[in-house]
Amino acid sequence: MTISDSGAKQSTGVLSFKSPYTFDDTVQRLLAALKDHSIKVFATIDQRAEAKAVGLPMPSTVLILFGNPKGGTPLMLANPEAGIDLPLKILISESVPGHVDVFINSAEYIIQRHALPNELLVNIAPVERLIAGALSA
Repeated sequence: MTISDSGAKQSTGVLSFKSPYTFDDTVQRLLAALKDHSIKVFATIDQRAEAKAVGLPMPSTVLILFGNPKGGTPLMLANPEAGIDLPLKILISESVPGHVDVFINSAEYIIQRHALPNELLVNIAPVERLIAGALSA
């Protein structure tokens, strides 16, 4: 499956996917897919809960920070500035009830943004297929 076959859309370096699952199921499917591929989850941030804690309303929104040091470290060694985009992130949002969106920076965008050698694309691009697979019905 290619990313274009998955229904993902790209805008300014951000890939967006529509999830056919509920918000909670989407979060759990993505966390399970990362775990199943031995990809470390560094943090899961419930942004809605954080907004609520300061009295602000926000739709269900979770940010997952994840990565694999074997994949990310070579990018940072090639250009330490790449560390601003590492670990990688998945944003899951239900801004409209019943419509769950998933966003990630595209691997190509990260490579281009930090003027990294194209051969490092293989270190981070597979996550796009992983996410598309986790969201397939």
